[in-house]
Amino acid sequence: MSWWVGMHNPKLQLLVHGDQIADATVQLNYPGVSLVKVNKVENPNYLFLDLEISSAAKAGKFPITFTQKGKKTLSYTYVLNNRDQTPGRIQPVTSKDLIYLLMPDRFANGDPSNDVVKGLQETKLNRDSMYYRHGGDIQGVINNLDYFNDLGVTAIWMTPEIENDMKQASYHGYAATDNYKIDPRYGTNALYKTYVEKAHAKGLKVIKDIVHNHIGTGHYTYKDMPMKDWLNQWPAYTQTNYRDQPVMDIHASEADKKRMLDGWFVPSMPDLNHRNPYVQNYLTQNHIWWIEYAGIDGLRLDTYPYNDGEYMADWALKVKAEFPTLSIFGETLVNSAASQSYFTGGNTSNRGMDTNLPGITDAVLKDAIYEALNGKPGWTDGIFRLYSTLAQDFLYKDPSSNVVFMDNHDMSRFYSMVNEDLNKYKSGMAMLLTLRGIPQIYYGTEILMKNYSNPDGLVRSDFPGGWKADKVNKFTKAGRTENENQAFDFVSTLAKYRKSSAALTTGKLMQFIPEDGLFVYFRYAEDNKKTVMVIVNSEDKAKSLKTARFAERIQTATAVTNIITGEKIDNINTINIPASNTLVLELN
Repeated sequence: MSWWVGMHNPKLQLLVHGDQIADATVQLNYPGVSLVKVNKVENPNYLFLDLEISSAAKAGKFPITFTQKGKKTLSYTYVLNNRDQTPGRIQPVTSKDLIYLLMPDRFANGDPSNDVVKGLQETKLNRDSMYYRHGGDIQGVINNLDYFNDLGVTAIWMTPEIENDMKQASYHGYAATDNYKIDPRYGTNALYKTYVEKAHAKGLKVIKDIVHNHIGTGHYTYKDMPMKDWLNQWPAYTQTNYRDQPVMDIHASEADKKRMLDGWFVPSMPDLNHRNPYVQNYLTQNHIWWIEYAGIDGLRLDTYPYNDGEYMADWALKVKAEFPTLSIFGETLVNSAASQSYFTGGNTSNRGMDTNLPGITDAVLKDAIYEALNGKPGWTDGIFRLYSTLAQDFLYKDPSSNVVFMDNHDMSRFYSMVNEDLNKYKSGMAMLLTLRGIPQIYYGTEILMKNYSNPDGLVRSDFPGGWKADKVNKFTKAGRTENENQAFDFVSTLAKYRKSSAALTTGKLMQFIPEDGLFVYFRYAEDNKKTVMVIVNSEDKAKSLKTARFAERIQTATAVTNIITGEKIDNINTINIPASNTLVLELN
């Protein structure tokens, strides 16, 4: 698309696609830009041009000419821009933030004119079907930025916005057909950049969801592959085994490992070959391009364990070299803390290399919170699962960089998973917002949206009020039910308190062994002025807690304030906790 002068890496590889373009002689003449090599590959419809951009190069435009014998000379005007040096343009997403995950097709329709776009394969808009497009778009998100501020959100993560020109069910965004283009049903590249700027103006950071592992079958590099090993090819269709264990198992079969890494995710998502240097350059440069072009603050890496480990480690170094403040976290839906930590940076003793991945999506902690809310007490069950999971944080270089969540677009919704019990819902949200890490909520969780992941479309329902035809508007207090407002207010109150609490955002965590169904942990900052005490009652009956056992952290405090209710408790020798509740208390 374009590039910039002053990048850390002076090398740039351009992918050129055109009918029999390999027959052409390529020329360019621009001060500070050298055409180092013209790479011909198996498919004569491709050339890969190796350029080097010196530190002396200036921003500007220059023609690249392609001269084919007996044919008209083609000329392409390439653009070099100055980098945007605005201070603080890219702000890290950290444990100080609260991430809001949404699916743009299902959140709000701000521009009905792009609901159906001529020339694309999917021509239907059907809100009555979970597998067709519904018309949500980037403008719809822009229109509701104040809603995120009201909720206490500080960062927005959308599922991929780039073009998915597939026949059906491409609304999720994970089957790319053009990595450099926003899907026209969502808007334009320029609108996406405007969205980032408007979000920043509201104090909101932006996370982009990117996919290394695969593309869609509508992608031009699938329909006309540059070379046979652009993809991981098999004699017959071979699907991944979806097992992360062979990647780290010292006893693993090589065949199992190959199928995990090289098998296709689903038939409509061809698996990219990360050992191919041209594929590596294409992906890495694309991600760098989006960050510099739009000024996004963080990246969420889809299907992280399915990617080639060595390439991903190199990718992280190259991206961070250009954007030192950028935040990165990988999706690792695995079953143990050891498996999660295997993929995080700093674990060189186990893997023999550093992945350079700061954080992961902490599915293991999610499962432990569910067990604390729904499970029966046992030596390692119920509330003890949560305690023992947190006790394994020594496995991570920095557990505060892990993203903590209760659900997402691939999972049953949190409210349904606690059997629509409002007390358990509040208890779970209290833990989400007070434990270590970066909390993330899925759109609609704050208004008790429900449903189960089988079929998965049901957890991707439209946000009520995002369409003009909607009978209710749950973006407003008047449009929500009493219980929905209770849920919204609970999350908003705690999220806004969290913003100003050093104990909850950057403080340490100290936990005590659960007793009598009660789990107590503290978050505290170094100055110890604003210590937060969290008491989880995992049982369906009210409890009384004698606090002498926690003198190590209570220290000289003689009173506490309930963060949600504002109630002050002057005598804290004994604290009463209602059934299935979590109290968040600030020590005075």
